[in-house]
Amino acid sequence: MPGYLYARMAAMDQSVISPVLCSHCGEECITSGIQSDGKSFCCEGCKLVYGIINQSGLCTYYDLNKMPGITQRVKVRKDKFAFLGDESIAARLISFRDENQTHVIFYLPQMHCSSCLYLLENLRRLNESVLSSSVNFTRKEVTVIFLHNEATLRKIAELLTAIGYEPYISLNDLSEKRPSLDKSLLYQLGIAGFCFGNIMMLSFPEYLGVDTSDEGLRSIFRWANLLLSLPVFFYSALPFYRSSWKSLKHRFLNIDAPIALAIIITFVRSVTEVLSGTGGGYFDSMSGIVFFMLVGRVLQDKTYRQLSFERDYRSYFPIAVSVVKEEKETPTLLPEVKVNDTLLIHHEELIPADGILTRGKAFIDYSFVTGESLPVRRDIGEMVYAGGKQTGGNIEVLVVKEVTQSYLTGLWNRNDRHEEKGQSFVHRVSKYFTIAVFAIALVTAVYWQMHDPAKIWPAVTAIFIIACPCALLLSNSFTNGHILRILGLNRFYLRKAGIIEDISRVTHLVFDKTGTLTDPEKQNMTYEGMPLSDVQQSQVAALASCSNHPLSRAIAKYWGVPGGIAVQDFKEKPGEGTEGYINDIHVSIGAQTSDFHLSQKTGTVVYISIQRETVGCFRFSNYYRPFVPALLKTLRKYYPLSVISGDNASEAENLRQLAGKKSVLLFNQQPDQKLDYIKQLQQKGERVMMIGDGLNDAGALQQSDTGIAVSGQVNNFTPASDGIIGAENLGFLGRFIRLCRINRKIVIGSFVISIIYNIIGLYFAVQGTLSPLIAAILMPSSSLSIVLLTFGASNIAAAGMKLKR
Repeated sequence: MPGYLYARMAAMDQSVISPVLCSHCGEECITSGIQSDGKSFCCEGCKLVYGIINQSGLCTYYDLNKMPGITQRVKVRKDKFAFLGDESIAARLISFRDENQTHVIFYLPQMHCSSCLYLLENLRRLNESVLSSSVNFTRKEVTVIFLHNEATLRKIAELLTAIGYEPYISLNDLSEKRPSLDKSLLYQLGIAGFCFGNIMMLSFPEYLGVDTSDEGLRSIFRWANLLLSLPVFFYSALPFYRSSWKSLKHRFLNIDAPIALAIIITFVRSVTEVLSGTGGGYFDSMSGIVFFMLVGRVLQDKTYRQLSFERDYRSYFPIAVSVVKEEKETPTLLPEVKVNDTLLIHHEELIPADGILTRGKAFIDYSFVTGESLPVRRDIGEMVYAGGKQTGGNIEVLVVKEVTQSYLTGLWNRNDRHEEKGQSFVHRVSKYFTIAVFAIALVTAVYWQMHDPAKIWPAVTAIFIIACPCALLLSNSFTNGHILRILGLNRFYLRKAGIIEDISRVTHLVFDKTGTLTDPEKQNMTYEGMPLSDVQQSQVAALASCSNHPLSRAIAKYWGVPGGIAVQDFKEKPGEGTEGYINDIHVSIGAQTSDFHLSQKTGTVVYISIQRETVGCFRFSNYYRPFVPALLKTLRKYYPLSVISGDNASEAENLRQLAGKKSVLLFNQQPDQKLDYIKQLQQKGERVMMIGDGLNDAGALQQSDTGIAVSGQVNNFTPASDGIIGAENLGFLGRFIRLCRINRKIVIGSFVISIIYNIIGLYFAVQGTLSPLIAAILMPSSSLSIVLLTFGASNIAAAGMKLKR
């Protein structure tokens, strides 16, 4: 490139020191001509949203957070929600309806801050037919209650779209409702806590001893404890009974089996003592076991129940499409689309079924399906496949396969979920722990049979009471629950607690490239060609600003768009580029119009032509996320790395430098090839973690020992996976893996402490002299110390890694 051009670029870089940012969304304004009330906006859409908010007196929206809006550069099609006018469709989305009101829940992936919360909970000030609106920020949902005699479901969806929160309505919303939170575990926990507290209080006479004159009072307390223990034994402990029974049916002894046995034996012995008048039993120990175990389970459930990890194609497909019948556009439910129907696909809409292009020029983005970063052009008569997004104008597609038989759905249906392999560390330990307890009980029974048969029953039952592996399960449950919370605070969400152990045992890391290591919203760009004057640069930028194509917007931003430049006779041809006249000078961006020599033929190239002569080009290459070099440099010290991509090999040299000489790089990989590569690694004994973002990674994510989906918006669509990680937090992946490894050490340390408590308790139990006082002291102190240890150790580990906690 000529030295003059480098100098011009350096001068331009120095002149754009303080870019003008949009007052609504914060994006850089590529033109200075869009203003209102002294505020600048990046597009007419942002200006319109500001006008609506300002007119309704809701500008507190802009005071709570700086520039909190979502860019409106890409306009939403006017009749996009026309399908909600169909009563049969609307009825399946509505959660409640009576004579006056309708309740509906919309998923809004744009929701991200307190300003969003404020605006969405004040919808009634934007439309009088809205009675109320409430936000579930974690699930990114808004519940709207409106008067259906004054407004329709379509109007409510369009109201949300008008203020920048377009509802995401997918086929999944139609096919099945999201399960509501199962509150039975909370009820069981509440009842166990209430009964445990009262039993402890009523047991004080047993702990402290009472005079014989107070035998009547002591007897009342014992019977009261028996009554309070009934709901704990028959209701609150149900999860342990069910889990134990399932494991025994599969000839497997899990951690819940010895706990359930301890609960039953403790209850039976306690009831026997109360009925025979020989003692007060151990109802406090039994209810304490159940209560603390349930607390641990609730902590685990709380972290990840908000997210969906088992998503399939229905979460990606629209709920309805436009079918052309007798030259008319008819909204049709996706399941009702049949072979030979003609679909009208609008700009930025998904192709939901395999078909043949019958009208228009298709410029399809298959990046989510194949991983290929560049859109593909298709002409009339060619096949187009489900999962692609049309980035050009309207097209018509003749359906040749039903939705459930398309290529997209096949990516899921051909691969069953690859379930967790092997036994959990805790379950393996509990198996040997249970065998040891039975062995001690047997030896104790034999000993007392020979010396004092009367002590067999109290000694053996005391062993099962005191040697309950609740401390082991508590350490596992509380540590996992707290680690899940820490990971969640750092935008890394796991499907279940067992995934923590799977991550700790990973031996090989496999990354997807496009959208995982690279940022799909950004590109590296360089200019090559003849030096352009300031006027020519402004003309090219002005033309580029008229298009919504990402590459055109990048060019406009690169050179900046001064105000007052009018583009006449603007035309945009999908797959070819844009052209127009500026002061009678023809300017085009896109295809080459005359001979031009390229120094190298790699990356995406966009040609610049003035007066129909190609004067230069912009070369675009993948923009790697800023943390990727440091992340890969750290990980390759401890793990073998592989990068498998559906994209071409143009980035091979860059990736080799980032991933290291020993890393495996595979390009042009189809979804089946990615899955087969994971299988090959597993056949070699590797435990594989796959990190990907697109549908083309779905099979590999399912097959891997741990599949992590990368998402810019955690609640937005991601393939089925074991975990979801926010794209901006992917750089912490090494720290997250270390934290999961430390988690196991914490559990082992807690288990050692619990063993010490068990040895102390067993010392009394085998002698048949275990008193209620000793049991009451050992059980709470053991549980409390375990909770404090796991909580403290987890926090110290997270603090050492500088993670949020």
